[in-house]
Amino acid sequence: MDPSQGSTLKANVVELVDGSSASFVDCLPVYVKELIAGGAAGAFAKTAVAPLERIKILLQTRTEGFHSLGVFQSLRKLMKHEGVLGFYKGNGASILRIVPYAALHFMTYEQYRCWILNNYSSLGTGPLIDLLAGSAAGGTAVLCTYPLDLARTKLAYQVKGTGASFGNSMRSLHAQPVYHGIKDVFKSVYSEGGMRALYRGVGPTLIGILPYAGLKFYIYEELKTRVPEEHQKSIVMRLSCGALAGLFGQTFTYPLDVVRRQMQVQALQPPAQQADPNRVRGTIQGLATIVRNQGWQQLFAGLSINYVKIVPSVAIGFTAYDVMKSWLKVPPREKSRNVSS
Repeated sequence: MDPSQGSTLKANVVELVDGSSASFVDCLPVYVKELIAGGAAGAFAKTAVAPLERIKILLQTRTEGFHSLGVFQSLRKLMKHEGVLGFYKGNGASILRIVPYAALHFMTYEQYRCWILNNYSSLGTGPLIDLLAGSAAGGTAVLCTYPLDLARTKLAYQVKGTGASFGNSMRSLHAQPVYHGIKDVFKSVYSEGGMRALYRGVGPTLIGILPYAGLKFYIYEELKTRVPEEHQKSIVMRLSCGALAGLFGQTFTYPLDVVRRQMQVQALQPPAQQADPNRVRGTIQGLATIVRNQGWQQLFAGLSINYVKIVPSVAIGFTAYDVMKSWLKVPPREKSRNVSS
């Protein structure tokens, strides 16, 4: 074969492959692209901060041997008992939850926003739309993925090798892992109480996520309006605004997250504690009970580590989402709205 013919054939093959890939991406609906971009961003961000997430849950639920420790002491103790893999215990369930959660959250936010703009134009186009759309999107994503969050919490709550500090064999036995994976959690929890058990603690979650998701998008969009136009498309600007929005939103709603975690892990506690009349049973009652019996500081247990993890999480999440949207050729918001319409 002539060298020039070989070069031409190679160029044609490359063009054909690139063209097929481009045409496939172009054929995807906008909402599918948003689902893919959001899911990938969520997975990258969640894995990056998994060790901090594990410690936060141990602090929130007052796990024996950890409730009086700080963040770095807890990391060292967890490393000693479970090794590096201990930092990622429950991360499988977390990834399974966050991929559909983040995908649904971003996609439904865009869809709810378009729907509100098209049907309630009297509300204008300001941050109020982002508040409403973000809240609705957060609630939708939670309802669709909550059982996976429950599984993640139960797996992360278990700690190997801490039974010796309890002082009696019953509590030592209780400290041993009772779940061996996501499937085992679902099977055990469903046998205990059916679908209702899989959604234990969803009330505080919804009450917390509705204002949190709404505030996050509201503050983010409001902050962007304060940025000079020449910096509007800056990735650093987006990450900074997103981090601040996440920090403010998380601070306002964090106590509800603590109530949710304690409700989720109560079934793993010794029988004597489960019969306690002061156990957490609902959102308002849970807030009052925690303040009365554990102190108001417990409502913010683990908040400092949440601050530490939320900045890199938001940074990675926004960056990955922007890169994926660019690769998938997601049109700008206004064009996307016209396409959806």
